[in-house]
Amino acid sequence: MKKKIFLLVCLLCSSIYSISASGEKESKTEFLTQAFIHPGMAQSKQDLDYMREMVLKGIQPWKKAYENLKKSASLDFIPSPCTEISVGPYGANSIGGREFSESAEMAYNHALMWYITKDRAYAQKTIEILNAWSYLLRGFDANNAKLNVGLFGYYYLNAAEILKYTDSGWTSKDLQQFTQMVLTVFYPTIKDFFTEANGNWDASMISTIMCIGIFTDNHDIFNRAIERFYWGEGNSGITRYLYPGGQCQETTRDWGHVQLGIGEFAKAAQTANTQGLDFYSVADDRLAQGFEYTARFMLGEHIDLFGVFTDRDNDKFRDIYESIYHHYKNVRGVILPYTEKAIKEHTRSKSSVGFLTAVKAPISNVSTQPSIFTGSDNFLKPTIIGALKGKSKQLPANSIHLKPGESIQEAINSNRNTGKWIILEAGVHTLDAPLKIYSGTLLAGKGRETIIFPSPRTETAIINGEDILSDVTIRDLLVEGAIKVIENADPNHDRRSRSYMNAPSREGIILKSKEKDGIQNVVLENITVQNFTKNGVAIVSGKNIRIHQCDFSDNGASVVPGAGFHHNLHLSYITNCEITSSRFDTSPYGNGINVTFCVNVKAIHSEMARNGLSGIRCAESSQIAIINSLAEGNGENGIFIEKQMNNCKDITIHHNTVQNNRCYGIDARTAIQPSIKDNISRHNYKE
Repeated sequence: MKKKIFLLVCLLCSSIYSISASGEKESKTEFLTQAFIHPGMAQSKQDLDYMREMVLKGIQPWKKAYENLKKSASLDFIPSPCTEISVGPYGANSIGGREFSESAEMAYNHALMWYITKDRAYAQKTIEILNAWSYLLRGFDANNAKLNVGLFGYYYLNAAEILKYTDSGWTSKDLQQFTQMVLTVFYPTIKDFFTEANGNWDASMISTIMCIGIFTDNHDIFNRAIERFYWGEGNSGITRYLYPGGQCQETTRDWGHVQLGIGEFAKAAQTANTQGLDFYSVADDRLAQGFEYTARFMLGEHIDLFGVFTDRDNDKFRDIYESIYHHYKNVRGVILPYTEKAIKEHTRSKSSVGFLTAVKAPISNVSTQPSIFTGSDNFLKPTIIGALKGKSKQLPANSIHLKPGESIQEAINSNRNTGKWIILEAGVHTLDAPLKIYSGTLLAGKGRETIIFPSPRTETAIINGEDILSDVTIRDLLVEGAIKVIENADPNHDRRSRSYMNAPSREGIILKSKEKDGIQNVVLENITVQNFTKNGVAIVSGKNIRIHQCDFSDNGASVVPGAGFHHNLHLSYITNCEITSSRFDTSPYGNGINVTFCVNVKAIHSEMARNGLSGIRCAESSQIAIINSLAEGNGENGIFIEKQMNNCKDITIHHNTVQNNRCYGIDARTAIQPSIKDNISRHNYKE
């Protein structure tokens, strides 16, 4: 109900106001309004006919894929339906789960065999499978309920679509019974998605809900999936699951789940394409970026990533690469080189359904000399952002070096006003009390291997030890807010536990003064501050602050005093702050950057993405410049200029990309004569 009210408010507000400025480039999201194409899921009638023609002519690789399909479409298969399916995490304690998934794949295999051969035995076997389940299945339970419907409902529906629109012999009574199962069992299980799960879950549900909408000719159901694709919460939307450059929300988990997720998004894109919609080009071809990034690593090449590298399942190629490869090659005239290599070396020889359903009927006006896909290169890369693999600059020989276990506080206290750098060697430096820094503190690490970790009983990592603080530099280290330094292999596991209101209250670097401009000349450079339930970094009452090539992400949960109070970066009563080439992403309940009562703050070439509220929010402030930055996938606005009592003024918003935000891309309605130009604004909900 809350979601429906939110979307209604969005629609009402969008009819009242929308930004238009000189040079603004907008791209609106298309919901489907025209009649559905039937058959119209993975393939249209033209696509199915083309597949059949190529198989019957014996043309490769259709011939080989058909032979593989025939081997896996045994007419001796007997479905084993049950009334309720219950499957635990990772398939544990399964009741009916294996039987449900086997029947799904066999139904689709036999339906394709029916279309190709016109042998009614295959049509009858498909009908037998669908009838067996639709007359008996009543519901799903346990951990994997939504995932089971999301992953396998797609196959049941594609099989049923082929039967429905061919002379298959499927009776109207049986068709009605299957439709009843789809609308009263499948759809209620997945219609509200699963925000808390890893993104592959919602990707599968997006795909299956689209198919439910098509099969039942229900535009509301179909468009519900479109909405989730563009603006999904949690890890589920396209810009929340796939980051600029192609890294996936599950990249640090394992490559099996990465392929599962992007494969499900590819199914959704293929279905949308059949209905005349383009999911492929969204967010600078983000899905293709994800496929190329994944295939490149799995083929043995080096990749860069935010987070901790894993090679789990990096040698297990799934048959997911065909549909996106053929779309870019045959429709766009573009080759995805790593995807192509993965197909040729690993998946094509064993492919059946994956290849047969991937190739659309030929279209004209495609370049005979395709170009090579390069993707977008204008994004912040882990090779320059946050704590790096090593130190970013050479430091003086007379620096003080500390190993893990040696007291950082004692070193700071005994070297005040000496001008010496304190360098933390690689390893975990555990704090049993907040680390107090003083004027003149120069603190550095050896890159991401230097970790400052406040112990579970320590609420704050770093604070100012005096009210007047000046000339401080912190660089080349990671400040970790999680309760454990080494997190669960599933990145969503610990993130979810931190997001709850009763999670431990922990905050990162907190510099506050009671005096006007009490915090002065502070430089934060190449540091990562992550996983704090309160503010990652907060600076209050200061002047001349510089934040360069930093990564403040996954900070700001719903701990007391509640959601919306904590952010990745909070600036208040600051004069002169320059933020350059930095990343402020994935605050569960806060803003990427929160600016209040500030003068002359510049955010240049930075990224504010996937935050619970806005990418950057400014209130009661002036001389704010947001330039050449990316604000995408945020729960509210990309860039939000808010009036609390007084209007913000002298606001410059130039050359930014704002996309896939759940409210406006840029909401500067209350600003006094803002300069807003040359921004790319696309696929934001209120536009």
